[in-house]
Amino acid sequence: MKQKQFETYTAEDTQRLGQKLALLLRPNDVITLSGDLGAGKTTFTKGIGTGLGVMRMINSPTFTIVKTYHGELPLYHIDAYRLEDSEEDIGFDEYFNGDGISVVEWPQFIESFLPDERLDFIFERKAGDKRLILCEPKGEFFEYVCEELAR
Repeated sequence: MKQKQFETYTAEDTQRLGQKLALLLRPNDVITLSGDLGAGKTTFTKGIGTGLGVMRMINSPTFTIVKTYHGELPLYHIDAYRLEDSEEDIGFDEYFNGDGISVVEWPQFIESFLPDERLDFIFERKAGDKRLILCEPKGEFFEYVCEELAR
């Protein structure tokens, strides 16, 4: 597994990294985003949405768990925070095996439902708007994506 590390210094930098990632993704790809509240997960997702041509405002789906946005590919934005200590399967397979990109915030709460091959990002908040973002690929394709993202 070839990990890559990224630093962003503004919210716009974090969005641009997400936008660059979107151009490398294909249908059925699953991206997970871990990190504390305010670490940049939703900001990164906004960038992915921009890269996919989503025109709607993207915000955290905390109270609905899943929001679907339409662009060149559908974007399934899943916030699993409220699923802590829950065994409920809300049809994750339909999203993970669907025709779009699944972005999962708080993936540790639905770990047993996640596919083995995916791209994990870990966000760490630093001083001000600076973020340290670790890219952990799970699978050959995502190793390629992580390498390309670092170029």
